[in-house]
Amino acid sequence: MAYALRKSDLQRKVRVRRAANLILFAVDASWSMAVSERMQATKGAIMSLLTDAYQRRDRVGLIVFQKDRASLVLPPTNSVVLAKKALANIPVGGKTPLSAGLLLSYETIKREKVLHPDIVPMIILLTDGAGNVSIGNDPPQEEAHRIARMINDSDIKTVTINMEHVAFDRGLATQLADKLGGPCYTLGQLHAELLYATVRQELDAR
Repeated sequence: MAYALRKSDLQRKVRVRRAANLILFAVDASWSMAVSERMQATKGAIMSLLTDAYQRRDRVGLIVFQKDRASLVLPPTNSVVLAKKALANIPVGGKTPLSAGLLLSYETIKREKVLHPDIVPMIILLTDGAGNVSIGNDPPQEEAHRIARMINDSDIKTVTINMEHVAFDRGLATQLADKLGGPCYTLGQLHAELLYATVRQELDAR
Protein backbone atom coordinates (compact mmCIF):
# COMPACT_ATOMS: atom_id res chain seq x y z
CA MET A 1 0.00 0.00 0.00
CA ALA A 2 1.52 3.25 -1.13
CA TYR A 3 1.88 6.16 1.25
CA ALA A 4 3.71 9.46 1.34
CA LEU A 5 5.48 11.20 4.22
CA ARG A 6 5.36 14.93 4.57
CA LYS A 7 7.73 17.05 6.66
CA SER A 8 4.84 17.99 8.95
CA ASP A 9 4.38 14.28 9.80
CA LEU A 10 7.79 14.07 11.44
CA GLN A 11 8.01 14.65 15.19
CA ARG A 12 10.99 15.20 17.42
CA LYS A 13 11.08 14.55 21.15
CA VAL A 14 12.19 17.67 22.97
CA ARG A 15 13.48 17.41 26.51
CA VAL A 16 12.55 20.46 28.56
CA ARG A 17 15.03 20.98 31.36
CA ARG A 18 13.38 22.55 34.40
CA ALA A 19 15.32 25.42 35.91
CA ALA A 20 16.70 24.73 39.38
CA ASN A 21 15.63 26.83 42.35
CA LEU A 22 18.03 28.44 44.79
CA ILE A 23 16.18 28.94 48.06
CA LEU A 24 18.17 31.20 50.37
CA PHE A 25 16.86 31.67 53.90
CA ALA A 26 17.91 34.90 55.64
CA VAL A 27 17.00 34.75 59.31
CA ASP A 28 17.12 37.34 62.07
CA ALA A 29 18.98 35.51 64.85
CA SER A 30 19.18 38.48 67.20
CA TRP A 31 17.92 37.99 70.70
CA SER A 32 14.18 37.71 71.17
CA MET A 33 11.74 35.43 72.94
CA ALA A 34 10.97 33.72 69.64
CA VAL A 35 14.51 33.22 68.35
CA SER A 36 14.64 29.54 69.33
CA GLU A 37 11.28 28.84 67.69
CA ARG A 38 12.38 30.77 64.61
CA MET A 39 15.59 28.78 64.17
CA GLN A 40 13.92 25.41 64.76
CA ALA A 41 11.25 26.16 62.16
CA THR A 42 13.88 27.30 59.66
CA LYS A 43 16.05 24.22 60.19
CA GLY A 44 13.04 21.95 59.74
CA ALA A 45 11.93 23.72 56.56
CA ILE A 46 15.44 23.50 55.12
CA MET A 47 15.65 19.76 55.77
CA SER A 48 12.21 19.23 54.19
CA LEU A 49 13.22 21.22 51.11
CA LEU A 50 16.43 19.21 50.83
CA THR A 51 14.47 15.96 50.67
CA ASP A 52 12.98 17.36 47.43
CA ALA A 53 16.26 18.72 46.17
CA TYR A 54 17.73 15.70 44.39
CA GLN A 55 14.93 15.20 41.88
CA ARG A 56 14.13 18.90 41.57
CA ARG A 57 17.80 19.95 41.28
CA ASP A 58 17.11 22.65 43.86
CA ARG A 59 19.63 23.92 46.37
CA VAL A 60 19.09 25.53 49.75
CA GLY A 61 21.24 27.94 51.79
CA LEU A 62 21.01 29.80 55.08
CA ILE A 63 22.20 33.23 56.18
CA VAL A 64 21.80 34.38 59.78
CA PHE A 65 22.31 37.95 60.96
CA GLN A 66 22.89 38.96 64.57
CA LYS A 67 25.14 41.21 66.68
CA ASP A 68 27.01 43.27 64.05
CA ARG A 69 27.32 40.87 61.13
CA ALA A 70 25.67 38.39 58.78
CA SER A 71 27.06 34.89 58.21
CA LEU A 72 26.54 32.35 55.45
CA VAL A 73 25.97 29.41 57.80
CA LEU A 74 24.95 27.01 55.03
CA PRO A 75 26.36 27.74 51.57
CA PRO A 76 23.86 26.67 48.86
CA THR A 77 23.74 22.88 48.71
CA ASN A 78 21.52 19.91 47.98
CA SER A 79 23.34 17.74 50.53
CA VAL A 80 21.37 16.67 53.59
CA VAL A 81 24.60 15.58 55.29
CA LEU A 82 26.27 18.98 54.85
CA ALA A 83 23.13 20.74 56.01
CA LYS A 84 22.85 18.71 59.21
CA LYS A 85 26.44 19.57 60.12
CA ALA A 86 26.07 23.26 59.31
CA LEU A 87 22.77 23.64 61.17
CA ALA A 88 23.90 21.90 64.35
CA ASN A 89 25.10 25.04 66.14
CA ILE A 90 23.91 28.46 65.01
CA PRO A 91 24.85 31.61 66.98
CA VAL A 92 21.97 33.70 68.30
CA GLY A 93 21.61 36.88 70.34
CA GLY A 94 22.62 40.53 70.14
CA LYS A 95 21.33 43.33 67.95
CA THR A 96 19.76 43.20 64.47
CA PRO A 97 22.05 43.99 61.51
CA LEU A 98 19.23 43.74 58.95
CA SER A 99 21.21 45.57 56.26
CA ALA A 100 24.09 43.11 56.57
CA GLY A 101 21.69 40.18 56.17
CA LEU A 102 20.10 41.67 53.07
CA LEU A 103 23.44 42.60 51.50
CA LEU A 104 24.97 39.16 52.08
CA SER A 105 21.84 37.57 50.58
CA TYR A 106 22.19 39.76 47.49
CA GLU A 107 25.92 39.04 47.13
CA THR A 108 25.42 35.29 47.63
CA ILE A 109 22.79 35.08 44.90
CA LYS A 110 24.84 37.22 42.51
CA ARG A 111 27.81 34.89 43.00
CA GLU A 112 25.67 31.79 42.52
CA LYS A 113 24.18 33.23 39.32
CA VAL A 114 27.67 33.52 37.87
CA LEU A 115 28.44 29.90 38.77
CA HIS A 116 25.00 28.56 37.80
CA PRO A 117 23.37 30.93 35.27
CA ASP A 118 20.21 28.81 35.00
CA ILE A 119 19.17 29.00 38.67
CA VAL A 120 16.00 30.78 39.77
CA PRO A 121 16.74 32.42 43.13
CA MET A 122 14.36 33.15 45.98
CA ILE A 123 15.11 34.81 49.34
CA ILE A 124 13.01 33.74 52.32
CA LEU A 125 13.46 36.53 54.88
CA LEU A 126 12.39 35.93 58.49
CA THR A 127 12.36 39.28 60.30
CA ASP A 128 10.24 41.85 62.07
CA GLY A 129 11.67 44.44 59.68
CA ALA A 130 13.38 46.42 62.43
CA GLY A 131 17.12 46.81 61.92
CA ASN A 132 19.19 48.64 64.50
CA VAL A 133 22.75 48.22 63.17
CA SER A 134 24.09 49.90 60.03
CA ILE A 135 27.00 48.79 57.86
CA GLY A 136 27.57 52.32 56.58
CA ASN A 137 26.69 55.87 57.58
CA ASP A 138 22.96 55.78 56.83
CA PRO A 139 20.33 55.14 59.52
CA PRO A 140 19.60 51.38 59.83
CA GLN A 141 16.07 51.41 58.37
CA GLU A 142 16.96 53.72 55.51
CA GLU A 143 19.99 51.58 54.66
CA ALA A 144 17.97 48.34 54.78
CA HIS A 145 15.32 49.78 52.47
CA ARG A 146 17.98 50.92 49.99
CA ILE A 147 19.46 47.41 49.81
CA ALA A 148 15.96 45.94 49.54
CA ARG A 149 15.28 48.10 46.47
CA MET A 150 18.58 46.90 44.99
CA ILE A 151 17.41 43.30 45.43
CA ASN A 152 14.08 44.15 43.81
CA ASP A 153 15.81 45.86 40.88
CA SER A 154 17.79 42.64 40.30
CA ASP A 155 14.57 40.63 39.79
CA ILE A 156 15.27 38.38 42.78
CA LYS A 157 12.05 36.89 44.11
CA THR A 158 11.52 37.38 47.84
CA VAL A 159 9.11 36.20 50.51
CA THR A 160 9.07 37.97 53.88
CA ILE A 161 7.85 36.14 56.97
CA ASN A 162 6.82 38.73 59.56
CA MET A 163 8.22 37.70 62.94
CA GLU A 164 6.72 40.55 64.96
CA HIS A 165 4.05 39.70 67.53
CA VAL A 166 0.68 40.94 66.29
CA ALA A 167 0.17 43.08 69.40
CA PHE A 168 3.38 45.03 68.74
CA ASP A 169 3.41 45.03 64.95
CA ARG A 170 4.33 48.48 63.58
CA GLY A 171 4.14 47.34 59.96
CA LEU A 172 7.94 47.38 59.47
CA ALA A 173 8.07 43.92 57.88
CA THR A 174 5.33 44.90 55.43
CA GLN A 175 7.17 48.11 54.52
CA LEU A 176 10.36 46.14 53.90
CA ALA A 177 8.49 43.56 51.78
CA ASP A 178 7.10 46.40 49.66
CA LYS A 179 10.64 47.60 48.96
CA LEU A 180 11.69 44.02 48.15
CA GLY A 181 8.74 43.65 45.79
CA GLY A 182 7.48 40.39 47.29
CA PRO A 183 4.68 39.17 49.56
CA CYS A 184 4.71 39.39 53.34
CA TYR A 185 3.17 36.63 55.44
CA THR A 186 2.30 36.59 59.11
CA LEU A 187 2.08 32.95 60.16
CA GLY A 188 -0.23 32.22 63.08
CA GLN A 189 2.19 29.64 64.41
CA LEU A 190 5.74 29.36 63.18
CA HIS A 191 6.69 25.73 62.78
CA ALA A 192 8.66 23.80 60.19
CA GLU A 193 5.70 22.27 58.35
CA LEU A 194 3.91 25.59 57.86
CA LEU A 195 7.07 27.42 56.80
CA TYR A 196 7.90 24.63 54.35
CA ALA A 197 4.36 24.70 52.92
CA THR A 198 4.53 28.49 52.49
CA VAL A 199 7.84 28.30 50.61
CA ARG A 200 6.64 25.36 48.49
CA GLN A 201 3.49 27.29 47.58
CA GLU A 202 5.56 30.27 46.39
CA LEU A 203 7.87 28.00 44.37
CA ASP A 204 4.96 26.19 42.72
CA ALA A 205 3.27 29.49 41.85
CA ARG A 206 6.10 30.50 39.50
